[in-house]
This record gives sequence, C-alpha cells and structure tokens, in this order.
Amino acid sequence: MLKLWGRINSINVQKVLWALAELNVPYERTDAGLQFGVVNEPFYRRMNPNGRVPTIEDDGFVLWESNAIVRYLSAKHGAGTLWPQDLRQRADADRWMDWTTSTVAPALTPVFWGLIRTPPEKRNMASIEAEAEKVGQAFQALEQSLEGRDHVAGKSFTMGDIPLGAFVHRWYALAVKRPKLPRVEAYYERLQERAPYKKHVMLPLS
Repeated sequence: MLKLWGRINSINVQKVLWALAELNVPYERTDAGLQFGVVNEPFYRRMNPNGRVPTIEDDGFVLWESNAIVRYLSAKHGAGTLWPQDLRQRADADRWMDWTTSTVAPALTPVFWGLIRTPPEKRNMASIEAEAEKVGQAFQALEQSLEGRDHVAGKSFTMGDIPLGAFVHRWYALAVKRPKLPRVEAYYERLQERAPYKKHVMLPLS
C-alpha cells in the first residue's frame, strides 16, 4: 500500500490527499512536519533530503514535491481523467500547476503565515495587505482564463485543478480584501461540489 508522510494542515499534503481521494487509491498516512517532527529523522532525510512534507513511497519508489506526486498519481491511476490523454489539454493542466507554484504560492504564503501562524501582536498588517493585493492581481489572470471553461484545462476536472484549487480555498478562507472575480468565485463553488475537496482541503486554517 502507498505510504504518505505529512500533516493534514499542510497545503502541499492536502494536494496529495485530494488526488488520492479522487483516484480512490488506498494509502497509509503518517503525521510529519511541524509539531509532529519526523522530517529530521535520519530515515526520513534519506528519503527526502529537504526534510519537508509530503513524501510518498509507492512499492519501493520514493517521491517528494507535491506537484510531482500529483502528476505521478494522475498518470498512474487517472489516465483519461486527471491525466488528460490529449497532449495539449495535459500541457494546459501542467501549465496551471506551474503557475500556481511560481505566481500564486509566493504571494499567498506570506499572507497565510502572517494571519494564521503569526501572533496578532507580531503581525505586519501593511505587508500582509500588500501581499494580498498581489494575490488578487494574480487571480485576474485566472479570471480571464476561465472564460468559457468550467476548470483550468477545459470542461473537465484534471490534475491542473488540484494545486490551484487548494490555494483558491485558502484565498477565500483568509480574512483579506479581495477583488470581485465572478468566474473565480464560480470555479470555487464548483470545486466545493467535490467531496474529496471538502474533506481534505476545506479544513480550518491552522
């Protein structure tokens, strides 16, 4: 059985848990990271020299980096669904996974850490608000690209929706000023119709 190391409140672990649930892949999960430790133990560092989560072990194959794991699981278990057969649609899904990592995550992560994992008396609200504005600007690109689409790579749900969808929830769960983005909001509502999304991603922020 596939093994997964990671804590459920990690957005990168949530991506993997969501993918596993969409694909109906059984797994065993071990809490790791932050208060759970584990990531600095020698056995873990041999698997993942970065000492971060998530890491999976699948029949002797060890893989880390959440987007790589989502791609691997989608290719292995979701050909024709999460892993589009059409090369162009697959590249489109892939593009949005990379965009999430390169554009959304660097802007949204400081907002999350500032509001959720920093004591109120130590928060730099000016910096948090500036970063939140960057996220809103980034999501303008998603707003434009969702015209005529239900999901990022077209009508159907694919692996491209998983990393981005996890950050979309975090964006709407944070107490920040957001621009009006009707297509993004409708996209978020469609994601909420998916039981695995509600179970693994829509958790209280911590």
